[in-house]
Amino acid sequence: MLETRVTEMLNIDYPILAGTMMNITTPQFVAACSNAGGLGILASAMYESSEELQEAIKETKALTSKPFAVNLNLFPMLMPTNQLDYINVIIEEGIKIVETSGHKAPEEYIPVFKEAGLIWIHKCAGVRYAQTAARLGADIVTVVGYENGGATGRFDIGTLVLIPSVVDAIDIPVIGGGGITDGRGLIAALALGAEGIIMGTRMMATIECPIHNNLKQELINAKEVDTALIMKSLGATSRVWNNSASQNILEMETSNAEAVDIFQAISSATTNEMYIQGDINSLIVSCGQGTGLIHDIIPVQELFNRIMKEATEIVQQLS
Repeated sequence: MLETRVTEMLNIDYPILAGTMMNITTPQFVAACSNAGGLGILASAMYESSEELQEAIKETKALTSKPFAVNLNLFPMLMPTNQLDYINVIIEEGIKIVETSGHKAPEEYIPVFKEAGLIWIHKCAGVRYAQTAARLGADIVTVVGYENGGATGRFDIGTLVLIPSVVDAIDIPVIGGGGITDGRGLIAALALGAEGIIMGTRMMATIECPIHNNLKQELINAKEVDTALIMKSLGATSRVWNNSASQNILEMETSNAEAVDIFQAISSATTNEMYIQGDINSLIVSCGQGTGLIHDIIPVQELFNRIMKEATEIVQQLS
């Protein structure tokens, strides 16, 4: 057992968070991650209304008695009509942990978080943003390095440098991610000063993850070089699996296509139906370089147990 301020504050067994992955983080998957001893995080941006979010929270609560969080995505393209409605639902349903992610800390909502006694985790891109979040009252900060899948941040800084830079700059606990898939990554993150890890890509290759098995098989066959960086020309760089769909986006960027056309092409290649149908070449999939370290598809509980066993053995070896 590796106890940190993160495990204590979040009341979880393992210092492992399952990253929010939009359509993938369903109530069933979130519950599986929390039941396995980590922290599952429900994505509010999946739901078009606060009523739909409330139903999803209720469904998750019916599947687990363990803590789970709700993510509020503050990126403008994904922002619901009224975030305060979503926050009120979170509070009404008794959720104790809220994660925010976006270009800046949500200053207007912080008094509501504090009055409700929520544990506020803010996911940000670098040192100065982490310092701002800490100053504003964040309880925990999450940072992910350049290796990660999805948005890579604005500074292209790898996990090995980013985590200790943030740890040195603030006093609150730090959760680190980016390329972490196993017990070695967990211990490395803890050695850098983090008090927990967040994983996305590795979570996709689990039995409970609600994506087509075709995609899971492709991810465990992929190497660390099989990712691509798209949307760099738009100032919104994202690391994705290198397939036909992502190559199409890169070709559009090279030919100076209009931004609206690029976003439309990306949107049409990220529908939930494609996760279900398994048409792997027409789907854009956020995917980190850690895919090269994934070799099997196993239940979440087995994955978390394995990570903790590996981490414990490494500590013993180092001692």
